[in-house]
Amino acid sequence: MRVFDLSRPQFVDRFGGIFEHSAWVAESVFDAGLAADCGEAAGLHRAMVEVVRRASPERQLALIEAHPDLAGRLAEAGKLTAGSTAEQASAGLDVLSEAERAQFRDLNARYRARFGFPFIMAVKGRTKAEILAGFHRRLAQSRAVEIQTALSEIEKIALLRLRGIMG
Repeated sequence: MRVFDLSRPQFVDRFGGIFEHSAWVAESVFDAGLAADCGEAAGLHRAMVEVVRRASPERQLALIEAHPDLAGRLAEAGKLTAGSTAEQASAGLDVLSEAERAQFRDLNARYRARFGFPFIMAVKGRTKAEILAGFHRRLAQSRAVEIQTALSEIEKIALLRLRGIMG
């Protein structure tokens, strides 16, 4: 079914999970009216990113906070969304040694203590080493820079998810 043929509930059902636990993004895009280029992943992504960029700082922070820790307790308990589960597995985060798991726990805790929100990285296609290097590099950033970096990574995740749905 074409994007333009979807009712609001169908649209939100199909695209509400593109931004982790934040269906408000899809709702806002639909309510604003779908632009002609929204029939393709890149166009719909642009519309969704615009909604996020126009959102209040509080709403942007809530979007960041809606994301799980990488290889964290939710992953260990099997309680991630399907998208997060697949993305983390693609980077091998579902098969960590106990030492690697401890390293991720430590870095997640340090990152949260420093910034007050989870470390977010579009991990699909990344190696564990690249992810760990990202943690170390980004722990040195300011909170303002990390908020923008997290939002940028969320945008990358969203595009990957849209491409997975729309082709």
